[in-house]
Amino acid sequence: MSGTMKINLFAGRIGSWRTVALSVVLLMCRPASMYGAQDAQAGPAPLRVAIVGVEHGHVEAFLRALPQHKDVTLVAIVEGDQALAKKYEDRFNLSPSLFYPSLEAMIPAQHPQALLVYTSVGAHRKVIETAANYGISVMVEKPLTISLDDALAIRKAAREHHIHVMVNYETTWYASNRAAYDAAGQGQLGAIRRVVAHDGHQGPMEIHTPPEFLRWLTDPAQNGAGALYDFGCYGVDLMTWLMRGETPLTVTAVTNHDKPEIYPRVDDDATIVLAYPRAQAVIQASWNWPFNRKDMEVYGATGYAITVGADQVRVRFQNDAAEQLITAAPLSAPEDNSLDYLAAVLNGQIESKGDLGALDTNVVVMQILDAARESVRTGKTVRLAKLPE
Repeated sequence: MSGTMKINLFAGRIGSWRTVALSVVLLMCRPASMYGAQDAQAGPAPLRVAIVGVEHGHVEAFLRALPQHKDVTLVAIVEGDQALAKKYEDRFNLSPSLFYPSLEAMIPAQHPQALLVYTSVGAHRKVIETAANYGISVMVEKPLTISLDDALAIRKAAREHHIHVMVNYETTWYASNRAAYDAAGQGQLGAIRRVVAHDGHQGPMEIHTPPEFLRWLTDPAQNGAGALYDFGCYGVDLMTWLMRGETPLTVTAVTNHDKPEIYPRVDDDATIVLAYPRAQAVIQASWNWPFNRKDMEVYGATGYAITVGADQVRVRFQNDAAEQLITAAPLSAPEDNSLDYLAAVLNGQIESKGDLGALDTNVVVMQILDAARESVRTGKTVRLAKLPE
């Protein structure tokens, strides 16, 4: 069978069951027992979400996309900085009545079904633990938090209060990554031997990151590190997914301060090496790339898949005469964007387990990132063991 035929097989499997799942999700988007019955003729009730914090620049993408998501209603924004709240109110023509100074003031007034967290990474634990006390599920921007201790505390809160905690990565919604994953899962690459991930850009200062975002990105107490955490998390997340949640045997990391005059407090370039019993990952994270990139190379015993942007893959399988560049099949709802995914998880249509955004995956991600930071600090390789359940 040719490489083209094979890639069509694994890309095509993302198929029609997701369309069916989306239909069910949209019919169950809000529990009638909580918010009142919905007229069947009027369509499904939208998912009630609240934003927490606007100092994370990714919130702008959400606010721009919101008009296209009729199945989601933004009921509140929590932001204690009045000047920052006013900036977003004016920029996006938002009603002042949306804004609240704290979670404790907003939740009893608006009863959101989920929180979308755009605070500093260092604030994630506090927000999640507060949400858990109210029984509200949470989606945070990557990474989950800044330490393994925080990650375990978040897992404990989620379990005790029966909430979902999910992590949103841009690369989760890349069809190219799904195609590479499916190729590996279906045995087209053979056993995974090596993964190389490249993630980053020219640097947050260089790409004109807003000041409120830059402030905490370059603060190790709020971001965990610099490029090591900001972009290292992408490759670690992808490798943990590819390895079905397996904990690596060792973590070794090195960082550079190539631009100390711009980033005096945090690293701006990092390499993380993960060793497994029969596989290895090299994760290159940087604020020093000459351009933005997020790509991954997956090498197996009998083939390889190299992602090119969000929707293309270079592949070569066993017995293929040459490499081919293919376009990956588009992801299907509800697994093609963060909001549909969130709704599907909350309504029990998808189990958030073992995937790129799942809490179990991301606790392992934090174990690895925490070990990478320790490896940098000590100059030594860190050995890991599987975390207790």
